[in-house]
Amino acid sequence: MNTSKTPRHFLTLLDLSPSELRTLVTRASELKRLHQAGKLHRPLQGKTLAMIFEKSSTRTRVSFEAGMSQLGGSALFLSPRDTQLGRGEPIEDTARVLSRMVDCVMIRTFEHADVVTFAQHSLVPVINGLTDLCHPCQLLADMQTYTEHRGDITGRTVTWVGDGNNMCHSYIGAARQFDFKLRIACPEGYDPDPWALETGDGHVEITRDPRAAVEGADLVVTDTWISMGQEEEKARREQAFEGYMVDSAMMNLAGKDALFLHCLPAYRDKEVAAEVIDAADSVVWDEAGNRLHAQKALLEFLLG
Repeated sequence: MNTSKTPRHFLTLLDLSPSELRTLVTRASELKRLHQAGKLHRPLQGKTLAMIFEKSSTRTRVSFEAGMSQLGGSALFLSPRDTQLGRGEPIEDTARVLSRMVDCVMIRTFEHADVVTFAQHSLVPVINGLTDLCHPCQLLADMQTYTEHRGDITGRTVTWVGDGNNMCHSYIGAARQFDFKLRIACPEGYDPDPWALETGDGHVEITRDPRAAVEGADLVVTDTWISMGQEEEKARREQAFEGYMVDSAMMNLAGKDALFLHCLPAYRDKEVAAEVIDAADSVVWDEAGNRLHAQKALLEFLLG
């Protein structure tokens, strides 16, 4: 553990510069090729990542744990029963103690303010593995996936279809940092937070017509309409999002080389038609697998 200098954190995409983010995306693809070639790359030997999960997730846990292992380090899984951020011991104290025992902390929780507070009192880098505000690690994987299949995303048109949720917020940050145009199609009452829209810095527009938003787009993205903790709103949300399912007819309005991305889990024939996500050329599975390599690049960057 190195506490000799102020650590870099990754709580939103705005914590890194555009050039640093592009370097991470390029490095992620390099690490992916090394892994596929069976070449060992262990720069984090002896390093430990603590993973605090207030929100459960298969993909986040496996990708971070496997990533640390492949880089030569180790990962500790801490469940809600093990930590209970801010319920008992103050978050500040947990950060002060834990950061003296490990080299990096990844937190997946509800309140973004909890991650910010933890980072302010941590001696080691802190990574946002998802909060209700944003999901920056997923965007690293998404940008890597687009770049691998279609090249530079600068100047392209990306369409977000659905809820103005944490993933949408992160796409707004990505539009600014990677310099692309973002169209957001969402029903009235489901807009992104004003804070997130302000960070878009002129790269974002909102519409209520998903088909108009998709027209000519280079990339179409959606997410579940009912996130963790919103189950009681299921019927109301499904009614509000009627007409927002990404199906073949909608994708046919996009550019001829348009890609479709979804951070998963996906609910077929709800926010996306089975015919789209299960298509032979679907890159959703590459996107999911790239979480591993994008996060390895991030860990290498923060701990290097």
